[in-house]
Amino acid sequence: MFELIIFEILGVLNSSSRYFHWKINLCVILLILVFMVPFYIGYFIVSNIRLLHKQRLLFSCLLWLTFMYFFWKLGDPFPILSPKHGILSIEQLISRVGVIGVTLMALLSGFGAVNCPYTYMSYFLRNVTDTDILALERRLLQTMDMIISKKKRMAMARRTMFQKGEVHNKPSGFWGMIRSVTTSAPGSENLTLIQQEVDALEELSRQLFLETADLYATKERIEYSKTFKGKYFNFLGYFFSIYCVWKIFMATINIVFDRVGKTDPVTRGIEITVNYLGIQFDVKFWSQHISFILVGIIIVTSIRGLLITLTKFFYAISSSKSSNVIVLLLAQIMGMYFVSSVLLIRMSMPLEYRTIITEVLGELQFNFYHRWFDVIFLVSALSSILFLYLAHKQAPEKHMAP
Repeated sequence: MFELIIFEILGVLNSSSRYFHWKINLCVILLILVFMVPFYIGYFIVSNIRLLHKQRLLFSCLLWLTFMYFFWKLGDPFPILSPKHGILSIEQLISRVGVIGVTLMALLSGFGAVNCPYTYMSYFLRNVTDTDILALERRLLQTMDMIISKKKRMAMARRTMFQKGEVHNKPSGFWGMIRSVTTSAPGSENLTLIQQEVDALEELSRQLFLETADLYATKERIEYSKTFKGKYFNFLGYFFSIYCVWKIFMATINIVFDRVGKTDPVTRGIEITVNYLGIQFDVKFWSQHISFILVGIIIVTSIRGLLITLTKFFYAISSSKSSNVIVLLLAQIMGMYFVSSVLLIRMSMPLEYRTIITEVLGELQFNFYHRWFDVIFLVSALSSILFLYLAHKQAPEKHMAP
């Protein structure tokens, strides 16, 4: 599908051939997203439940029908479709897939627009010194010494009890357990209380270890920011921070004034520049080539960002039983994301190249998708700003505490 967008700009293949391949691609991806992948997700979920093994095909069909019901009801609250389309038309499926995919794109874009400058800019790095790291390592070593000392006490107490025969004569039953907790023999240790102290100290040691590793990572980032590559990314961070502010501002304007752009940003930017400088310039020719480069960059970066995010998510929650389900869920998300990318990239293309995409996708309410993207993007970006602000504000207090 993205290749066909590039072909549309470059004029590769005949127009009727491109239209045919557009239709084939859309039908196949919708068949996969709406029928095949959801059914197999249900099948693998049922397969993990032993009680339903014999009837897993039946229960898989029931889960798929449940998915189809909620998938279909999803389109009711949104003005996404012209009322003249039939219930089995391709527009019915694309419109609903588009709502889910555009929501996902807007959430990722909002977080990425805020997190990218926060990650790249050295301004947000905490000032970490060797003294801070040594102090935290000293606390970690002291905690480990205390754990070893208490475990030694427990081992010696158990050996003493074993020698005296207290282990064999240990009272049983509920009241025996209560008595063993609340009382202890003369000269013996209260093992339950010591074990609780060891558990608390081990949890503290884990936290200190993670904080120490975080301080080392921050120090490495500080050293990296002083290199040429680090300074380059720092410059990119300032650039993306300006872009983030501009994008939030434009999204707010679009929502407040119910506005959707009619001209693609490349053509509009070239027209403003040419009119301002008063020079002779072939706007149509250069907007075509710059749009080709821009669309290529959007495609590559969006796919890369999505795959990186989904891979981290997969590693975090996957297991031997859930791996098949998670892989299929990621495939479902990616498919909806790519279909929605076509809906939104359409606005970044010059008017003459949008025609075939509009014909293939049908009479969808394209303006709705752009407004919906702006709303979700704004909510995601502002939430990300608040979350990162609170995390950045609390981080120094957590690490530098005595």
